[in-house]
Amino acid sequence: MRANPPKRRTFTESARRAQIVAAAIAVIAEHGYAATSFTRIAKQAGLSSTGMISYHFANKDDLIREVLTEATTVAYDFVSPRMEAATGYRAKLRARLESNMELVRAHPGHVRALMEIARNAPTTPDFVDARFGLFAGHLRAGQEAGEFGRFNVDAMAVSIIGAIDAMVIGLVHYPEVDATEFGRELADTFDRATRP
Repeated sequence: MRANPPKRRTFTESARRAQIVAAAIAVIAEHGYAATSFTRIAKQAGLSSTGMISYHFANKDDLIREVLTEATTVAYDFVSPRMEAATGYRAKLRARLESNMELVRAHPGHVRALMEIARNAPTTPDFVDARFGLFAGHLRAGQEAGEFGRFNVDAMAVSIIGAIDAMVIGLVHYPEVDATEFGRELADTFDRATRP
């Protein structure tokens, strides 16, 4: 016996879900993960009750998964073209580091929401592990191509991620700081650390 195919959402349902996700991102960014509730999200979204959220999302975890999907998609769509325009492993690493800093200014709410979820969610979101794999894989491939020197790839990947996160926190808390300059300094530092 075949299972019924999933029901397709109407345009109105899809728009309402997007509205709720956008409101959740704003609430998480402003109030933090722990203080995010359906009540706050409903108020942010201009909904008359939390019932509309419960209609579209089974629970907070279900909504947070959708928030993560939206925020990581926005981040990928911002960073990816800049990386694709770069040639070689060193240039791509520079593009990734610089664009991560610029992302904070372009999409501050999404970045804050990602940070809050990564630090406070009861289970580690998949994107945290995927991010480590992405950097480690890039560094390893760059070493094999001769563009990077000899170093412990896992340790370097952790160092890069830690530096990105620390600088992103600085940019989030100090909006007057020049994100482009932060990105350039970060890229210069790791270019020196990884070159042959």
